[in-house]
Amino acid sequence: MGRAYYLFRSGRLRRRQNTLYLEWEADGQTQRQAIPVEDVEALFAMGELDLNTRLLSFLGRHGISLHVFNYYGFYVGSFYPRETRAAGQVVVAQALHSADPSRRLALARGFVEGALFHMRRNLLYYRRQGLPVEEPLTAIEQALREIESCPDVPTLMGLEGRARDAYYRAFPAILNLEGFRRSRRPPENPINALLSFGNGLLYAATLSELYHTPLHPAISFLHEPSAGRFSLALDLAELFKPLVVDRMAFTLMNRNALSEEDFLEEVGFCYLKEEGRKKVVAEFEERMRETVQHPRLKRPVSYRTLIRLEAYKLVRHLLGMEPYEPLKAWW
Repeated sequence: MGRAYYLFRSGRLRRRQNTLYLEWEADGQTQRQAIPVEDVEALFAMGELDLNTRLLSFLGRHGISLHVFNYYGFYVGSFYPRETRAAGQVVVAQALHSADPSRRLALARGFVEGALFHMRRNLLYYRRQGLPVEEPLTAIEQALREIESCPDVPTLMGLEGRARDAYYRAFPAILNLEGFRRSRRPPENPINALLSFGNGLLYAATLSELYHTPLHPAISFLHEPSAGRFSLALDLAELFKPLVVDRMAFTLMNRNALSEEDFLEEVGFCYLKEEGRKKVVAEFEERMRETVQHPRLKRPVSYRTLIRLEAYKLVRHLLGMEPYEPLKAWW
């Protein structure tokens, strides 16, 4: 398994034989950073890059995804190579499950159950630390009991949305804030900017892992399939947001790893500066490389690998091999 490379410098991305080079001008000289292609699983473009179709063709042949973030750190899109692991049987089963209301609902319930389980897990940790999170914790536990009674996906998404709103009501206690309201487009304050950037990183990382499976990334079950987005990555990312992004945000803010200088705040709008994004990326990658002992595989696996394993659990469900059970952290 290769690694993710985060390219913060602006410049030109080139290919020479089997090596990628990021080139930029400094003091009148061309500087060059080599990126061995056999070591790359995905590229995250955080700066402005010049490239051509020959370079994209090269990335496609090596199965390397390129994820693009804009000046403000918002995810804007991906180059997703031609699928080489596609299996018609899996894609047909995936489409049939997505089109069948009852089978789609069963999978959507699993994604919501896993997401709420991990939100509850986070709150239980902070309750043990003596923080006043009882009200949001009770709301999430109630939502977990109501999942099976949801008659359709829109009702289920409404339940998940209310539970997530309750979860966010615990953030002032966890982060020692006066108040907090989740805002996305645009994020209104540093916490929202951090969460939005982290969620974009997780979505792109999930999409990269889906590439290595026979699943079609645009056929989803919880989120509505629509043009212009890989909605299955959104489904799977829901399970990992509390485990990766939220815990990362709690750690960075409570340890004062990010300061006011890492953000630029304007009226009704806030985003991470480049130095702040570098700090977040370093913490994100550390968490994605963190390993846990897998009870079934009997070996350590990283969080990044857990995303791919979750996708393969979905494949086995679609093929009728075993019912899908969402990830529930055991460690």
